[in-house]
Amino acid sequence: MTTLIASRPRSRPAHPPGATYCAYTPDGTRLVTVGSNNTTRLYKTGYEGEPTNIDDCQEQNLALATSNNYFVAGSEDGTVSLYSLDTNAFDRFLLRTSLPVRDVAISPDQQWCAVASDELTVRLVGVHDNTQLRTLKEHGKPTKHLTFDPKGSLLSLSCTDGVIYIYSLTAEHPELIRKVDGVIGRLETESEASSRAVWHPDGRAFAVPTPTRDIQVISKNDWEKQRVFKNGHDGDITALSWSPNGALLASAGKDKKLLIWSTKDQSVIARYEYPNVTDICWHPTKNLASFTTSDGELYISPEFVPEQFASLLRLPKQPAPFIHDPLTELSNNTRRLEVSGPKPDARPRRDSVDADLGDLLDENYGDDDDFVVDDDGAGYTLNAGRKRPAEDDAIYESHTAKRGNFVQPQHHPSFQPGSTPWRGNRKYLCLNLIGFVWTVDQDSHNTVTVEFYDHEFHRDFHFTDTFLYDKACLNDKGSLFSCPPKEDGSPAVVFYRPHETWTQRNDWRIQLPKGEAVLAMSLSDSYITVTTTGNYVRIYTLFGIPVRVYRPKSTPIVTCASWRDYVLTMGNGPVGADGMSRLLYTIENIKRDEVCQNEDTVALPEGATVKSVFFSDNGDPCIYDSTGTLLTLLHWRRPSRAVWVPLLDTRLLPRLASGRKKESYFPIAVADNKFHCIILKGGDQYPYFPRPLLSEFDFAVPLTSAKPKKQSKKKKTRSGDDLMDVDGEDEEDNDSTASEADDSDSENNTDPLTTKESLPLTQSFLLSSLRAAQLSDMLESFRSTASQRATLARLELDIDKTLLQLLAIECREGEDRGMRALEVVKLMKDRTGRMIEAAGKVAERYGRRILGEKIREVGERRVAGEDESEGEEEDPFA
Repeated sequence: MTTLIASRPRSRPAHPPGATYCAYTPDGTRLVTVGSNNTTRLYKTGYEGEPTNIDDCQEQNLALATSNNYFVAGSEDGTVSLYSLDTNAFDRFLLRTSLPVRDVAISPDQQWCAVASDELTVRLVGVHDNTQLRTLKEHGKPTKHLTFDPKGSLLSLSCTDGVIYIYSLTAEHPELIRKVDGVIGRLETESEASSRAVWHPDGRAFAVPTPTRDIQVISKNDWEKQRVFKNGHDGDITALSWSPNGALLASAGKDKKLLIWSTKDQSVIARYEYPNVTDICWHPTKNLASFTTSDGELYISPEFVPEQFASLLRLPKQPAPFIHDPLTELSNNTRRLEVSGPKPDARPRRDSVDADLGDLLDENYGDDDDFVVDDDGAGYTLNAGRKRPAEDDAIYESHTAKRGNFVQPQHHPSFQPGSTPWRGNRKYLCLNLIGFVWTVDQDSHNTVTVEFYDHEFHRDFHFTDTFLYDKACLNDKGSLFSCPPKEDGSPAVVFYRPHETWTQRNDWRIQLPKGEAVLAMSLSDSYITVTTTGNYVRIYTLFGIPVRVYRPKSTPIVTCASWRDYVLTMGNGPVGADGMSRLLYTIENIKRDEVCQNEDTVALPEGATVKSVFFSDNGDPCIYDSTGTLLTLLHWRRPSRAVWVPLLDTRLLPRLASGRKKESYFPIAVADNKFHCIILKGGDQYPYFPRPLLSEFDFAVPLTSAKPKKQSKKKKTRSGDDLMDVDGEDEEDNDSTASEADDSDSENNTDPLTTKESLPLTQSFLLSSLRAAQLSDMLESFRSTASQRATLARLELDIDKTLLQLLAIECREGEDRGMRALEVVKLMKDRTGRMIEAAGKVAERYGRRILGEKIREVGERRVAGEDESEGEEEDPFA
């Protein structure tokens, strides 16, 4: 609904014609204005008399920022002045720049003042000690506007090159963390049009004017475009300001319009007709706003918001307008827990056994009367039970008692493997080695695209999605989708589309019970598994026949995965000592109705979470955790025998050994004995568009840290000098020899099986043994074929060959490695004696006569079928 405000506030001649700016103090008691003259005016809120003047100020003031006790003004002559509100007088100069100051901002903690000028740098100066100075220079362009986020951890710069630069202020030296391009236009610093990034009060997004005369919202988490306030202005936008609770947005433009927008639906609810507006500011608590014009006039507008919409200002802090708000989206990626403390109407027990330590140490424990009562609404009892409020409390009004937090467990959130959260209006529903599924939000509907890597077997397709699917699975048989329940009461839907059938293709949909949403789902060659918020696991055939519905023991459910007839479900179990629920998993064979592992623990280090769960191409369960470690499950077909074995620790990759490269990895699959993933750089946690290429890494069991490659001094000298004398070459040779000696000494002091020469063989032995054990388990569970048995025999032969190479290294190192060499021989899988005979020949080749005799004894016992541990009570080398 749009309304025209009839009552026009009267204009107040504050300054001569020219750029004029205004700002309320945070407590709302005063309004400060600066302009082109050397007088600053202070207006007392609610007082209709003459304002207080501060004379002999700098002229041509172009920027203003206020605090409760002082305000800062920046002028065209390059000075930044601080004025005291206690004495209503000039206090001191904070900073001087060589070019005109364009903007100033005070940090939320009121300790720093950011200054932007026509110079190529931005400076942060200490308010109380201007000798504290930090310089931001990575943007390299003049800055037109700058703003702090509500927490003061980020500073956004709108520069003349049309790029928004985001600096992080959490470290001692500010760091440029993001460049947001393609949103604002290229504007000169003296331009009347605005490109200011105005942070929403909840701190999760900012709004910024665009060259198309719209207002674009950008999210902080992914720096992508969210909702747009559009079709309001016909001219360039000159001023922008959020209401204190974020429910409304005020904007002014060169089209002589001053608009008030509703944040929730981005509609215009009120209009003013005022030309040349340069600045807008809201009162912190009242339905009151003020704005200034380039004519030097000030307008103080009581009842700024029409009466029918004034209730919006009385709401608590509202969320920023996201396309898909991660905090309010009902996709069940988070679980909000009820407070476990006493109900408001219940009288607390004085001697309750669950009283926390702070209550027991309180000398007034047991007194039901609160000492401090917020009877005047000043708000000094807000969040009194903790040091600082939670990030979402102001949005959801969910402040919980300290006792409730003390006993409240923390659950692992549910997730769909292979998917990403919404980033702007796009989202990957599924990423695997078959292909990928992604969706685009078109406001009234979504557009879903399915693409395959192998176009010889499958054709890409896309369709208009009116159900708004938010989860998907993809394999060679078909594609699976699900959508959440709608606000109008429509139930959640599961949709399966086969790629091809020997009959006419038959798509099918199943509606879940009302109010039940999908948490995670999986698709195999035999079954479809769906886990829901009703704590149910629902299993269907590929054509929609329900074969099993049950409630698992470990709830809430976290995720699921499947392969052929096997289904793995994972859920939250008992709470550990750290207050975090332990993850438990169950693996069962649906066709045989057998439970392989029942409520076993997922092996995670303290504080770590599972990022993805999937089966390898050989059908072995794998997980990838938040520490960057890939693990597989060994002996999982044997009840109570399963153990998680690490296959790769991405933190130990040689590409990261130097420490200069920082990247993370989004897991895709385990296939062909490799880890397939997407490399993420720049601090990203999820891949985005355009779709990045897949990368693969060989397995490497974490045995030792990767050493950074050192460039030899010899290479440096040769690359630096084309001509060398004989002395220089001799010096290089000496340095190279010394380096080699150091390397040999370091290898002698380390584990012989993890040295540079033997480490690849050790890795090969461990990984081949793991593959052989997993294959052996599979052959015991199914009818084995001749090719499978041949594969197992070939793996065991490769293990023995690797051990022979390790044996050769041990024999070459000397006689003192004899006992280790004998251990290597005993690890061989061969029972025919041929590999033992080859091992004896290796020992004879290096002149290890005693070792050769021991190896022959081992071979004789093995061929005779005797226990190799017999007769080992004595020292074999005594």
